[in-house]
Amino acid sequence: MSIIKSIIDNDFYKFTMQFGVTKLYPDVTARYKFINRGEHKFPEGFAEALQNEVDAMINLALTKSEKDFFTTKCPYLSPAYLDFLQGYRYDPSEVKIVQNGTDVEVSVEGYWYRTILWEVPILCLISELYYKLTNAQRISNDEITARTSDKVDLYNRLDVTVAEFGTRRRHSYEVQDVVVKELTNHKGKSFVGTSNVHFAHKYGIKPIGTHAHEWFMFHGARYGFKVANSISLDRWVKVYYGDLGIALTDTYTSDVFFGQFDKKLSKLFDGVRHDSGDPLEFGEKVIAHYEKMGINPLFKTIIFSDGLNSEKVEIITKAFKGRIGLSFGIGTDLTNDTDLKPMNIVMKLTEISSIDIPWTGVVKLSDEKNKHTGTHRMIALAKEMLGLEEIPSQDE
Repeated sequence: MSIIKSIIDNDFYKFTMQFGVTKLYPDVTARYKFINRGEHKFPEGFAEALQNEVDAMINLALTKSEKDFFTTKCPYLSPAYLDFLQGYRYDPSEVKIVQNGTDVEVSVEGYWYRTILWEVPILCLISELYYKLTNAQRISNDEITARTSDKVDLYNRLDVTVAEFGTRRRHSYEVQDVVVKELTNHKGKSFVGTSNVHFAHKYGIKPIGTHAHEWFMFHGARYGFKVANSISLDRWVKVYYGDLGIALTDTYTSDVFFGQFDKKLSKLFDGVRHDSGDPLEFGEKVIAHYEKMGINPLFKTIIFSDGLNSEKVEIITKAFKGRIGLSFGIGTDLTNDTDLKPMNIVMKLTEISSIDIPWTGVVKLSDEKNKHTGTHRMIALAKEMLGLEEIPSQDE
């Protein structure tokens, strides 16, 4: 049986961005590329196994129950979009998979409103197939349940809210299912939802997410790096009119972001998400920004989501509790804490084009040097435009 069994086994922000793309940019085409940051060695036959799973996804379709779930839980998604999603089918011809020895290359190309849904399932499949085809043995479901229980006990004691963000690098569908089931059934108020829409539907919990880096990367390539953050957020408000108000900060470094996050945007958005760099430095920067704008930080929220575990959550909580609203999106530490080494893999938007512009490379300038993406030329151009010092990129 295929690994991906539901069309909504995907991160929520993929659907929220897809709605924005269908509404604002239906003629944009996009290219994505798999990046093997961990330099993992893939076994013989991996590409064929991955291709078989991708091909099987053509049969996925939104069910009536799933559509009703979106309608009830996400009233900001228009009926027209949900009708579109009901008719959407994955097209495997948009995906190219090649294996050379132990190296696997995966790329995606097509209309952005279609290809935007491929990233997360492909990463899920790569992770699960890697462990399966290398015969890696994980701990039992009971042990995973116990570890999850211990973690949520701590989060309850810390009196913080936590969401499960671990779809992209989960060990497997089964492990994520075990984790979300335990989080849902566990006593306490900490667990507030999951980024995975399928599991949110299955367990009757809240789907959580807003937008990802590609939303900002597109606007930077299309309209210019200097205005990318402000245009991205303005267009987000145009689509959602105040819903889904957490802004991602680090596509072109958080310093550049806060320089463009003016008083209007600071008041419009409920808070910000941290995804790279030192979380303690970031938290202080956010508090200082809101105070400079004359906004009480306690009325705003930071969602921390960068490589978190229980220890990091406790440190961050002690530093900022009572100073600003706090929430945590925890991924790999929940869905791939199995006594196996988690994979370090990503899939990124690399180029966009439209009727009036040729293929143009996109850039991400993270607060961590090794998370930069884009060609050396485009990264250098973006840094020059933004007044940032040149830092060598590890991703071409």
